Amino acid sequence: MNVQAIREQFPILHQNVNGHPLVYLDSAASSQKPRSVIDAVSRFYEHDNANVHRGVHTLGSRATDAYEGAREKTAKFLNAASPQEIIFTRGTTTALNLVASSYARAVCGEGDEIVITQMEHHSNLIPWQQAAKATGATLKYIPLQKDGSIRLADVEATVTDRTKLVSVMYVSNVLGVVNPIKEITAIAHKHGAKMVVDGAQSTPHMKVDVRDLDCDFYAFSGHKMCAPTGIGALYGKKALLEAMEPVEFGGEMIDHVDLYDSTWKELPWKFEGGTPIIAGAVGLGAAIDFLNEIGLDEIERHEHKLAAYAYDRLSTIEGISIFGPVENRAGLVTFNLNDVHPHDVATVLDTKGIAIRAGHHCCQPLMRYLNVSSTARASFYLYNTEEDVDRLIDGLHQTKEFFGYGIG
Repeated sequence: MNVQAIREQFPILHQNVNGHPLVYLDSAASSQKPRSVIDAVSRFYEHDNANVHRGVHTLGSRATDAYEGAREKTAKFLNAASPQEIIFTRGTTTALNLVASSYARAVCGEGDEIVITQMEHHSNLIPWQQAAKATGATLKYIPLQKDGSIRLADVEATVTDRTKLVSVMYVSNVLGVVNPIKEITAIAHKHGAKMVVDGAQSTPHMKVDVRDLDCDFYAFSGHKMCAPTGIGALYGKKALLEAMEPVEFGGEMIDHVDLYDSTWKELPWKFEGGTPIIAGAVGLGAAIDFLNEIGLDEIERHEHKLAAYAYDRLSTIEGISIFGPVENRAGLVTFNLNDVHPHDVATVLDTKGIAIRAGHHCCQPLMRYLNVSSTARASFYLYNTEEDVDRLIDGLHQTKEFFGYGIG
């Protein structure tokens, strides 16, 4: 993979920040956008902009073709059985809330169980809290190991015949853990439960095949995979989506409206009320083309190599704590430095032009499990290099000096 050639396609990377060349290590929060995606969105607004599905004029037809074409690309990207199984949303959060608000509240009741893990992002935790409260179901947690990973034996022990839903993130945005989703799905199905996957941190970085995983729902965000903000999707098995009720009502998602009752359109449009995120979908389609051209397998190998290199280099710094497993780690490293608050670490690094994330990463229960209030996180993507990691290490040494710890 020619990383330097890839970097040339990202205009934002070629700037100085606080007098230093930018090193962007926050792609787990949001990735940067290549020129092809920026141009696709700009071209849509300049040449094709119109509302979709409703107009018979030329611009409306072109906009509809672009929007539905992006749905077809997304279905193929995930290996869904049909574009009807792809619901465009604002992102992972909206997609997971759709499942929790529609499916979970319809099938769960007193005595039923919803199973998740303590490593979940708030977007894959709070919706299930609310669904459990609304239905009387019990929220259960699969235990974590010391390094934050989960054992299939613990999944087996937690999921029961009373479990209606299991929802687990494919890749942890804090620990870098890659969870065995296919095996967890098999356990869920053995007990008659449905499997929901938070794919926010997996979809940009590895090849995803929802039919091979056999998951029932899969959610992801475009802005983490080179697409614009405000666009994402929910994959759901067709039979499940057909049985679900919409949670947003208005234009476009209806079939017939009477004074006291209404009926809904077929999939996928019954879940896409109102004017959709048309330009965002166009940008998502362009991002999928961009990632496919490079190859998800190549991207995954590159990021694993970077993460291993970063882990090894960080391990040489005295007074550092690194969280998550040594092996089977996705392309990010989360750490704390001595007694320096992660926000202070990130602030000092920013003065050197190095962008990392600091805080609880929308994972407060996981922070408490790790016995910390917050952490610093460096996350990598296809445009990062070992030189970026070296800049991070130099910046951390300078941070230690700034706070009087010297160089270890």
